[in-house]
Amino acid sequence: MKVIFMGTPDFAVPVLKGLIHSDEHEVTAVVTQPDKARGRSGKLVFTPVKEVAVANDIPVYTPVRVKEEEFILELKKIPCDVIVVIAFGQILPEEILEYPKYGCINVHASLLPRWRGAAPMQWSILEGDKKTGITTMQMDVGLDTGDMLLKTEVEIEEKETGESLHDKLALLGSELLLRTLSDAEKGNLRPVKQDDSQSTYAPMLKKDLGRIDFSWDAAKIERYIRGLNSWPSAFTGYKGKSLKLWAADVVEDNTEKNPGTIVKVDKNSFTVQTGKGCLIVRELQLEGKKRMDTANFLRGIKIQEGDVLCL
Repeated sequence: MKVIFMGTPDFAVPVLKGLIHSDEHEVTAVVTQPDKARGRSGKLVFTPVKEVAVANDIPVYTPVRVKEEEFILELKKIPCDVIVVIAFGQILPEEILEYPKYGCINVHASLLPRWRGAAPMQWSILEGDKKTGITTMQMDVGLDTGDMLLKTEVEIEEKETGESLHDKLALLGSELLLRTLSDAEKGNLRPVKQDDSQSTYAPMLKKDLGRIDFSWDAAKIERYIRGLNSWPSAFTGYKGKSLKLWAADVVEDNTEKNPGTIVKVDKNSFTVQTGKGCLIVRELQLEGKKRMDTANFLRGIKIQEGDVLCL
């Protein structure tokens, strides 16, 4: 198949590489978000997908808005049997959706209709799901509402983080997409409509989502610590400085202390009271310091029982 690939972040890279290295498919163009200025220098930086495309001499298009007629006319000049979309970042108009022979196929990081939207991997951890996966979908004009094509499922491990799940699902997405394209060519796909009544929405992650409320139960806070690792990260405050929490364990015991109070300190960790149960903090990062395990942190920062974590 001749494929136009639309994607932007790291998560889309394994799928693009899988297509490039496949003997059955040719990536005729890549469409990604425009370069962004980074750092104090304001230097423009390629998206991860653009980096791969340029390295493989694939033409790259970076429209500000894919709905612009000028871009649509340009897109239709590119040889194309199918458009593959993964974490692209823009909604496609009907004119593009209907252009290729096999339409537009999306690689989505959830078991649809569970977790439609921008951040399905992280929300599956935040909400305590036991499993998740990848769904390939025939795109329509809605937000992740198209017919489901193929699925692959994985268990969410006890200490799964947003970062580890990201890497796991990115590789699975590449495998499932190649299977989907093969079945499409053979006429073996059997699209299944989504049950809208079972859908949930995974909104885009924002930095403030990581602000820890210690009145929550310990299990919920621990999920947020894992699910928001590596971005935006779960955070609180200690003596006027921001404190990121990177790893913690749940303890069912309660004390009579207020939520956020440090109730125990030993040489390797400290324990914080929550609304229900306690958290043993295992890894953290104080503002201006490197990320480290709690044992090393406590060698340089004196924390005492009765201290309170709060913003």
